[in-house]
Amino acid sequence: MKNLERYKRSMKSEAFSSVLLLICTISALSIANSSFEGVYNKIIFDNHFFKFPLNEFINDFLMFFFFLNVGLEIKENILFGNLSSIKKASFPVIGSIGGVIVPAIIFILFNHNTDYINGFCIPISTDIAFAVGIFYIFKNHINPQARLFLLTLAVVDDLISILVIAVFFTENINITYLFIAILVMILLIMANKIFHIENIPYYIFGGLVLWYLINCSNVHPTISGILLAICIPAKPYKNKKSVLEILQENLSPFTNFVVIPLFAFVNSGVSLDITTNLNHSERLYYGILFGLSVGKPLGITLFTYVFSKLKLVNRPKGLDFYSIFLVSLIAGIGFTMSIFMCELTFSYDFELVNLCKFAILSACLFSVILTSVFIFMKEFFISKKHSLRFAQK
Repeated sequence: MKNLERYKRSMKSEAFSSVLLLICTISALSIANSSFEGVYNKIIFDNHFFKFPLNEFINDFLMFFFFLNVGLEIKENILFGNLSSIKKASFPVIGSIGGVIVPAIIFILFNHNTDYINGFCIPISTDIAFAVGIFYIFKNHINPQARLFLLTLAVVDDLISILVIAVFFTENINITYLFIAILVMILLIMANKIFHIENIPYYIFGGLVLWYLINCSNVHPTISGILLAICIPAKPYKNKKSVLEILQENLSPFTNFVVIPLFAFVNSGVSLDITTNLNHSERLYYGILFGLSVGKPLGITLFTYVFSKLKLVNRPKGLDFYSIFLVSLIAGIGFTMSIFMCELTFSYDFELVNLCKFAILSACLFSVILTSVFIFMKEFFISKKHSLRFAQK
């Protein structure tokens, strides 16, 4: 009963978060395409907040808390949830791998022999908040078991995206700062495993020190959120709840209702007048659009179907492949992580970033439309089938 109540609260929270995210996205789009565009750009890009432009403060610092929350969710899933055993994890993990490989291949096919090839990482992610919010809208038309599959899929997607950031967006590493960061991380792990410290401010302060050191080492600072999550106690020592559980309960509202909406507002101000004159820029647009809206569902459905037919993974009982396909269409909503990736990849060119964001928003809309169409088709054929049976009787 307790788990059921927690599930209902989670669904309502995610739905509200998605609505807020949508409002911030539409607001940013509206302002950026109005007479207030100059004011918007000045506040976001020229206004310095603690000696940082506002967009950098949100993208590099506040997103630390988002990645910490993602890291805690991944850790909880690995230790206690759907990734805690090979049997539980294999099906959604295979789906997630397919949902990463196929979009990347589609993007590369569009962008081979261009300067945009590094953007292959943009269409590989699923936005958990937006995707679950869309699932909530369609919840009466999709198998409820598919939600758990979608969540696990998105968590694995995030893990892969984090690995991509760590590998491809790190250059000219300052070994000294990185070494000190490793020492701080060791101290945090010792505090957890040896001294059983459950003081939350201690870990948050240690995490902020990690953020500073990782930033100075030239590794992308948001990785520090994942590193901190590794150090957090996952089981209670003296208290009733673990530090991991308490942090999740407090961080989730902050990231869902503050960080992500702010991120959306700052990064969704896309000019709909796409006037870039760069050669082959249409390839970049179509690579992202089709990578997300076509590559995601194709990769997830194809990999899960083939691997289950080969009996290499076990499909969860009660979860049919049409439901998996519907969820895979929703997984084409890459919003937050995709925008984050495009900011990292093409930070040197505002026009390219603008084009990528336009492609990501187009893919989100196209994915929702496709989901609606296939749900309508399914229910149309079911109603026709019932009508035919009734006529025969």
